[in-house]
This record gives sequence, structure tokens and C-alpha cells, in this order.
Amino acid sequence: MSRLTIVFRSLLIAPVLWAALAVPVLGQNEWEVTPESELALDRGLAWLAKTQGPQGNWESNDLGLVGLGALAFLSAGHMPGRGKYGDNVDRALKFVVKNAKPSGLLNIADAQRDLYNHGLAAFVLGQAYGMTDDPQIGKTLERALKLIANTQCDDGSWDYRAKRQAHGHDLSLSVMQAKALRSAVDSGFEVRNDVIKLAIQSVRGYYKSDNGARGLEEMAREGGGTFTYDGNRATIAMSACGVVCLQEFGQYDDWRIPKNFDYMTREIARLSPVKGNGEVPFDAYTLYYVGQALYQTGGTRWETNYPILRDHLVKSQVRKPENPSEDGSWRDTRWVHGKPGQLYGTAVGCFILAIPNRYLPILQEGKIEGLGDHLGKEARN
Repeated sequence: MSRLTIVFRSLLIAPVLWAALAVPVLGQNEWEVTPESELALDRGLAWLAKTQGPQGNWESNDLGLVGLGALAFLSAGHMPGRGKYGDNVDRALKFVVKNAKPSGLLNIADAQRDLYNHGLAAFVLGQAYGMTDDPQIGKTLERALKLIANTQCDDGSWDYRAKRQAHGHDLSLSVMQAKALRSAVDSGFEVRNDVIKLAIQSVRGYYKSDNGARGLEEMAREGGGTFTYDGNRATIAMSACGVVCLQEFGQYDDWRIPKNFDYMTREIARLSPVKGNGEVPFDAYTLYYVGQALYQTGGTRWETNYPILRDHLVKSQVRKPENPSEDGSWRDTRWVHGKPGQLYGTAVGCFILAIPNRYLPILQEGKIEGLGDHLGKEARN
């Protein structure tokens, strides 16, 4: 299989070298999982399996959401074609691969959702390829990566539509492409250094200090501050997205990261679940990135805040054994509705509960020592 221009391969492709460069991640900690959370995960996966449908797409044409359905199974250790849910994860992945366009674009819905679906689906394919070495997934992923590089806007971000232009749209799109690129790197694919450096600079530009300073301005270091959607609107989702982006590209010591955690942890402490209402913490998009930001940082932030998210999911999960179309599910009612909203909420809920398993490649490597240095000092600011 051909590869994109080699930049990170020398750091990441060889398993022995990988082990030397990565800070080991410990196996599942006893406190991370409870009997209740294990049952909730089992019920969520059972809902995904029984409601999937013959095409494998849960009645959704959003390849990103279908990919997240596959990710839920993968994160719980279920491999394509093997075991209890092997057929389910296989059909979901095949639906994504089958519907990839010749350009590499992973979107068959409205063009305004091009890079949302593309980034989410490409991330999942990267994880799946890292776990299976499936050549068909690999070919699809390679084309998807080229599209991400070719549609990066001049300012380093991305637009909703898969086209290159002077300015991208917002941080919510950049994080999806960042995770797709890092997912592929973890699986041995190559990503151009200039794409990564420009993306890092763009992400930092979305930071806004409480004193009004922006992005790369020196005064932005003073006081508190958060990542924003578009340079102005601060949300917990964007705080998590900015942190995840920087961590994915090895910028572990960036001074913006702890400032955003101050905001995130305050909001997490305010969560108040309602038993059986099916609502995930915050919304599915926010939960997906908050969970990953906490895990990647680890330490006391993970130990203090993950149980809050976990126990919220356990309490809010729908329990209606008499109604199989709802029993065991969660839903996202902010961005997606109907059955796709159930798919979104349940897939993310299962993923969060399965993080302690550390089955996914991206959850296994820990910090990659030297990755930030390899990108060059100009990447660190």
C-alpha cells in the first residue's frame, strides 16, 4: 500500500521503537469500573446490536455516526467478524467503507456535513485499521487522509464543506480532523509535517483570555481563559476540543491546557443526572471530547472527574425492558434527533464507559516522548 509523505513514520511505525518512545499506560484501574457501569455498557451495546438494521447504519446516512456505532463495539473489545458482536461491528465498518467516495470523502449526507462526518469516520477507520490491518479499511483510510490534507484551509483549520479556501470555519471541525490524523499516525500511516504545524497554530488561535487577548498574543497567558468556537464563544465543548487537539499533536506542556481544565472541571461538578431520562452528560459531542481530554491528561483530573461522568451515564440510561427500542439507550437531543440521536448518545455513552478497557490503539500509547520536539520548536508556543 502506498503511503502519504513520511514524517512521523520514523517515530511511530516500529513497535519496538514505539514502546521506547511512549510512556506506558497502565491497565484498567480497579476504581475506574463498577459493576453498575459494566452492566450499563453491556445494555448499551445490546441496544446498538438489536437496533442496527440490515444495512448496518441504524437508519442514518451520517457516516460519522455510523462510525461511532462501530467505535462503541471496538472500544469494548469486539472485533469485526468475531464473537458476540463481530457481525455488528463488521456491518457498520463495511457501510462506511462502501459509501466512501472516489475522492476519499466520507460523507453521503448534506455537503454542509462533509468534514464533520469525514473527520469522525476517518478517526474510527484509523482505530479499526490499527486493530485489524484490514487492507480495504487501509485503502479507504489513505484516501481519507489525503482529503484532509488537501482541504486544510490556508489558516490551518477546515470548513464544513470539503474544499480548500483562505479561512476555515471553527474549532469544532479542526478537532475532528486532528483526531483522524493522529488515529492514522497511530496505525502507521504518514501525515505531512506542515499540515500538523499549521493545524497547531490554528488551534491556538481559538484561545481567548479573560482579559480579551487572543490566541498567540503574549497577554493571553495572564489570568484565566478558554478555547472558543470561533474566537469569541466559549463552551465546555470547545475547551475540551482545544485540549484534545494539542494533546494529539504532542503539545502536552502547552500553557493553555490547564487553563481550560479549570473551566471544564467546574462544569463537570455541576452535573446532576436524572434517573432513566436517557440524557448523556452535557450532550454527546461535548461528552465525547471531555472524556478524551480527561483521559489523555490522566492523573488527578481523570481520577476526580471520570467517576462523575461514568456514574451520570449509569443513572441516566433508559431502563425499559418492556420496550426494546429504548431499553439500554441514551440519546442526544441537542444536535441529532430520532433514532440517529439515540445512536449518537448510545455510541458515545458506551465509548466513555469502555475507555478503562484501553482496547483502542489511541488509548494505549500514553504520551509520546519527543513528538513535540520532532515537530520543531516553532510548534510549541
